[in-house]
Amino acid sequence: MDFLINKINDHLDEQLIKITISNPRKAEEIKKYSIRPVLVKEQLLFQSAAYTKTQVFHENLNRTQLADKLKVILPLYKQVQMQTTDGELTALINKKGKSAIKVKGRQADRPAKADWSRLQHNRTKNYILQEGAVVPFLQDLGVMTAEGKIVRTKYDKFRQINRFLEYIEDVLPFLPKDREITILDFGCGKSYLTFAVYYYLKKLKNYNIRIIGLDLKKDVIRNCNRLAQKYQYEKLHFYEGSIEEFEGVTQVDMVITLHACDTATDYAIYKAVHWGAEIILSVPCCQHELNGQMKAEGFEPVTDYGILKERFAALATDGIRAKLLEGVGYDTQILEFIDMEHTPKNLLIRAIKGKTVSEKKWQEAERFCRQFGFEPSLKTLLEKERGQ
Repeated sequence: MDFLINKINDHLDEQLIKITISNPRKAEEIKKYSIRPVLVKEQLLFQSAAYTKTQVFHENLNRTQLADKLKVILPLYKQVQMQTTDGELTALINKKGKSAIKVKGRQADRPAKADWSRLQHNRTKNYILQEGAVVPFLQDLGVMTAEGKIVRTKYDKFRQINRFLEYIEDVLPFLPKDREITILDFGCGKSYLTFAVYYYLKKLKNYNIRIIGLDLKKDVIRNCNRLAQKYQYEKLHFYEGSIEEFEGVTQVDMVITLHACDTATDYAIYKAVHWGAEIILSVPCCQHELNGQMKAEGFEPVTDYGILKERFAALATDGIRAKLLEGVGYDTQILEFIDMEHTPKNLLIRAIKGKTVSEKKWQEAERFCRQFGFEPSLKTLLEKERGQ
């Protein structure tokens, strides 16, 4: 173990690309660490991202702090991968702390100069849809100019689209490639994301897909269908209607929602479960239902103040949704969708269909609801699905 730690410490400099520590020896709360160098105010630091099942925690450490941290966490994990500008190290650690190390590259012949630009904490993002590369639907939707420049007032929307595509990229291993994939976008609105997902999966990744967008606004749906025909997106269709009443399919692979208001998100999630969707990606919007139901003694420091009560109800809503999804067999995470400075509606519920249901998770949601007097719509809908 000492040899491995020393080997890693020798590469804690500007030429490090990334260290990944994974495969916990026990049921550790932290499933994985990802560490990379960053340059903050001209100081070289190392950003550590600690991944739990549902969250990611970041901290910036100097070289000494990181070295001390590695001494503590390395014995708790079975695998380490380190990438540098001139090579790669992989280590498998056994129960006794001994490590089998494999090195690739020229680690003894390190380049004299480093690319400091890649270490900038706020460096230019390598987006899936790149600025400067003309994307027709982004032009028609007012995000991009004819020259491929992002319209200044639409840059947040551009970042949001790319962030969502990153989440789509993450779930590609769960999508079949031997048949047509059906994706539903509930509450699609102007369909920035709908067009982006179609373009990414069909044009860039060559998946066999059909996508259906659904919204209540007739003029919006008419315009989206016009654009789909203009681009010859033959398997992209938009329909007018409500989420809870839509019956246009019997089987779906992925359901996505962006800012479907209040209980519309619950109906979208329920429909996804009902159709056996492999993937659910949902970014909730306003959430009023539980705020009006809350009845709990002993929580007056929260419930007596409107803004605190509202925020607690919103967090509780998404937490209950996640637990209920786990209860019906989905591996669920709540992730940051976009920086809080760009939108307060910044949480994404990502659910991947698993192999077994979890009665324990369902009961955890029920106990929590009873404590506060909650009767969320999703719980009622899923109870019917479960035959309760």
